Amino acid sequence: MDGWTWDNVKVSILYCKGRVLGYERAKRNQNPNVSLIQVEGVQTTKDAQFYLGKRIAYVYRAQREVNGSKIRVIWGRIARTHGTNGVVKARFRKNLPPKVFGASVRVMLYPSNI
Repeated sequence: MDGWTWDNVKVSILYCKGRVLGYERAKRNQNPNVSLIQVEGVQTTKDAQFYLGKRIAYVYRAQREVNGSKIRVIWGRIARTHGTNGVVKARFRKNLPPKVFGASVRVMLYPSNI
């Protein structure tokens, strides 16, 4: 491998980061089926429109090994925007546990709608 460098390699990024803010809620009730996510770098509703329908993954490490791995994933999908500051609502296959509030999630850049 003479002359090989990383300069020739093109890297494709498949996801961007987001942060779990909490559940959708009213004054007295909260809905654990829907989680609020702040996507990194998104400040307006117009920017958040791009992420509608995108897959989202919460990746975490468990104590017990299953199928040779301690890493687990809860998958979801971005459903709609929330408010005017770029927050989105996401539904996960299994509701996120409350201890992940403030944790990081991966917002996949697929499926593409452009």
